Amino acid sequence: MAETNPIIDKLFSAGAHFGYAPSRRHPSVSGYIFGAKGGVELFDLEQTAGLLAAAKEFVKKLAGERKTILFVGGKAEAREALKRAAEWLNQPYCATRWIGGTLTNFSEIKKRLGRLEELSSMREKGELAKFTKLERLLIDREITELEATFGGLRGMHKLPDAVFIVDPRKESIAVSEAVQLNIPIIALLNSDCDRSSIAHPIPANDASRETLAVVLDELTKTYADNLAPVAAPAPSTSSGQAAA
Repeated sequence: MAETNPIIDKLFSAGAHFGYAPSRRHPSVSGYIFGAKGGVELFDLEQTAGLLAAAKEFVKKLAGERKTILFVGGKAEAREALKRAAEWLNQPYCATRWIGGTLTNFSEIKKRLGRLEELSSMREKGELAKFTKLERLLIDREITELEATFGGLRGMHKLPDAVFIVDPRKESIAVSEAVQLNIPIIALLNSDCDRSSIAHPIPANDASRETLAVVLDELTKTYADNLAPVAAPAPSTSSGQAAA
């Protein structure tokens, strides 16, 4: 008897094979569907597992070159898991509403991030004491608002090398911006999504927390296990040598 693929078993147990009703299917994902049951289309998990493996190879390459992946997913089912995964890898994320221009107008986003860092640093150093009570209140409020909107992007000093997106239909603006800038996209996408712009699609139930957990676990472990070490500083070329 042929051995089963453990990833397929995990995906099946998570309910990854459930899509939406046939009426909601986007034509670009038709090849990933093998049938329907109870009015719901079913993904071919052999294909999903193969595409997940291909995405892992891409992530492995990114990790080996210490490249940055921006994690994007504002839907309720994805927010916390996405945030935890990105923070574990020390990668940027957007787990709230996508701010238009996050990629295509990154120079402005950097200014907002700079403002957040400036105010946060002042508060940590106790430098807000010189302001009035009202001014401190307004600064605290600004920090809170900036943190809520841009906090996940802290440390992203340049455009990311790749973007991981949960539900590209919902995150269509993020997809459009990444495409404009030729930033490759990895995406967990359901049967209602357009996969034509996705370099590494993972067709599965993107409304399932369990499915997302399986996919994130596979991708994050791949990145962590293959992350290139930080290059050691070059040895000094100074002619002065200590006496033996």
